[in-house]
Amino acid sequence: MNARMFAVRAAVSVLAVAVVSAEVRAADFNWKKFQGKTVTFLANNNPVAQALLTYKSDFEKLTGMTLKVDGYQEQQMRQRLVTVMNAHSDEVDVFMTLPSREGEQFAAAGWYADLSAMAKNDVAKEYDPSGLSQALLKAATFGSKLTSMPMNIEGPIFYYRTDIFKKCGIEKPVSIKDVEAAAAKIKACDSVVTPFVSRGLKPAVAYTFSNMLHNIGGTYIANGKSNLCSPKGKEALDTYSRLLRDFGPPGVVNYSFQQISALYRGGRAAMSFESSNELRTVMEGGARLKDTALMPFPAGEAGQVPTVIGWGMAVSSYSKQPDVAWYFVQWATSPDVQKKMALQGIAPPRPSVANDPEYRKWIDEEPVRKQWQAALDVLATKGSSEVGYPIVANPESREFIGQAVQDLILKQKSVDQACADADRALDALIAQK
Repeated sequence: MNARMFAVRAAVSVLAVAVVSAEVRAADFNWKKFQGKTVTFLANNNPVAQALLTYKSDFEKLTGMTLKVDGYQEQQMRQRLVTVMNAHSDEVDVFMTLPSREGEQFAAAGWYADLSAMAKNDVAKEYDPSGLSQALLKAATFGSKLTSMPMNIEGPIFYYRTDIFKKCGIEKPVSIKDVEAAAAKIKACDSVVTPFVSRGLKPAVAYTFSNMLHNIGGTYIANGKSNLCSPKGKEALDTYSRLLRDFGPPGVVNYSFQQISALYRGGRAAMSFESSNELRTVMEGGARLKDTALMPFPAGEAGQVPTVIGWGMAVSSYSKQPDVAWYFVQWATSPDVQKKMALQGIAPPRPSVANDPEYRKWIDEEPVRKQWQAALDVLATKGSSEVGYPIVANPESREFIGQAVQDLILKQKSVDQACADADRALDALIAQK
């Protein structure tokens, strides 16, 4: 699978919805059709799910159903899902998924129910499946099977403290080299604050590292082989690991979004490269509201090629009630719910919501929100969804990328050895295609 390019403002849907017949079906739609049923949702306890579940009672009131939430941190959620699916269990009806990560793998394993017919034939009038981003729907389509409905659009962005930059006499960075120079100045200027933080946890590294690799001009695969030992690949590995080793917090190899956002929100980091989803968490309490600026990660030799992905809502192929599960998926990805989530800082995958007057008013209330939306616009128009290797074994590929980065952070290997070891393992994964 080639890297999928996103264009959130796309007006034409991947779903071929016949307008007249859809209106007839929508007129017969009844949200109370499955009153008394229970639907089980396996959730990742990230900002997307947290925002969605704020409105759990709304779903239960609208449908008369009970929503049972089985929530875990991301790695535990994935472990739970694999256990359930390998057992062909019906314990889970709906689960959160990243098509850019496990889409190929889960589709090949037969774990996704096909939502194509439901999205055409069993929709409320207000749902408007054609209003969801075409690009995100395409990213969730494998073969002819639509595996999930988009919940959000996101990608890593650059958060930085304007007050610290001013105090240390630093201009806004426009290149990757500027980021490293700024980190060095901050380290000399303010010994208390961590100059730079991003992901160092092995399975989480690829999300942010991919952005740097693509900005520098590197690729994961060339001529059918892993390409981390190319000059650009080695430059990306060396630069990313050096920033974390020389300017990151102690124990950064254990850092993912939770630790990064806590560090930055608490005023203990000057620069953070983390998910756009974390706006809500970072701004909690208001301490960072007036001293933070946001933008896409600064350019490398290839310019700005940001990472952009989106979480999706999928129905388990082993659920005994896929029609019931679909009602929850439809509610969770509806314009009304996505507008509410957008007002909590979850970027909407619907252009209609992004252009909604109330949402635009919310954006305009704070400069940091305007910068957040501007960064998301860049992600939407320039972004690549290649996070790790575009192969069925994408999740495993991320482990080897993370291992190479960790080996360099901890000074356990040279760049040449780290990339060579990673390439050898990754070539074996590529050969499994």
